[in-house]
Amino acid sequence: MAMNIRVLGLGLASVTMLSACATKGFVRDQVGMVRDTLGAQIATERSERTAADEALRGDIAALRTELQTMRTEFGAKITALEDGLRFAFPVNFAFDDANVRPEDQAALDRFVAVAQQYYPNATITVEGFADPAGSTAYNRQLSERRAESVKSYLVGRGMSDAQLRAIGYGEQRQVNDGAWGDDPGAQANRRVVFVVEHVGGAAVAAVPAMD
Repeated sequence: MAMNIRVLGLGLASVTMLSACATKGFVRDQVGMVRDTLGAQIATERSERTAADEALRGDIAALRTELQTMRTEFGAKITALEDGLRFAFPVNFAFDDANVRPEDQAALDRFVAVAQQYYPNATITVEGFADPAGSTAYNRQLSERRAESVKSYLVGRGMSDAQLRAIGYGEQRQVNDGAWGDDPGAQANRRVVFVVEHVGGAAVAAVPAMD
């Protein structure tokens, strides 16, 4: 009887040891599987981050080229603001007139292409200006009509009306103080300027260093 009890005890101990070994093996396998899965996820995320970083660098390089082209081809002055960019094009107007000139359409078309590709969610303000020939009230109205005229042109080229706003500043911020009518430099006072707001650090970083 005692012999049978010992044999039974040894048997139970063996089963327990085998069970423990099996449990340890199962846990080890599960840990290995989790480790492999996490490793694969980390590798995928790292690869995705690398691809995203490379794409961003490519976009910034392309944007920098676009901005530089706008400067060299159209004489645009592009400066970084705290929360956006200011585009000052040589888009000017005839004396006491608010119509977009045919010779300025190419520059405006390029601006549309860049804005649609790189600033689709930005708010863009078209600022209009006038020379000091008329009264303050008239000059403000004229500058507003100029800004609205350019805004209409941009919308006609596919930009969203909701993205654009027009404002007139009259004879404020003159490029050439006191120049009006046919005075040398007066045309520069009759202009529009684009302010692209909330474009993000990457776009601002793409502004070429030169003025």
